Amino acid sequence: MDRHLFNEIKHIAHSMFQKNFFGVFHGSISTRTSINSFSINRKFTILDDVQESCFIHLNCLGKQDYRWNEASVDVEIHKEIYKAFPNAKYISYTMPPYATAYSIAHDSLAPQDYYGKQMLGEITIYDPQKFTTWEKRAPHEIINFFQKNNTHLLLIKGFGLISYDRDLTEMVKKVAILENSCKLLTLSSVME
Repeated sequence: MDRHLFNEIKHIAHSMFQKNFFGVFHGSISTRTSINSFSINRKFTILDDVQESCFIHLNCLGKQDYRWNEASVDVEIHKEIYKAFPNAKYISYTMPPYATAYSIAHDSLAPQDYYGKQMLGEITIYDPQKFTTWEKRAPHEIINFFQKNNTHLLLIKGFGLISYDRDLTEMVKKVAILENSCKLLTLSSVME
């Protein structure tokens, strides 16, 4: 990954960690580095203060070697998104607390704030059903959802948020707006 791209990812990862979108040893972020390869954070990376050594470079095609075992547990999800969507340049798996909590109690999200309505519209919350088999099913079900729905955001009940985009800032902005919309809905329900 070139220095400029790494600095962008480092800055964004730090910001997302500070907003509690990533946890300690929790979450993932990646970038496509060529048509068939990408860089993703390693397992057990704390995304608050990443170094270049915290990322591993992988190929989407061909045989998976030992490096795949060092990559984030979300690596298969990222790989499948890159394979299915050539325009995907960045991917993140986050667990924003208000959005994840909101997903547990609801089947859809209809933001009531200005930015949520303008940028997101109504969002279907995906229910993975049984968590015991989710890790194995996730890469294929996530791709299937994205292929059937015109969105780059997938809020998964009790799991978190998968997002991808061509632009890193746009991806992160949508994650932040979704989290803020859920926060405002939660706070407004308490005030009623």
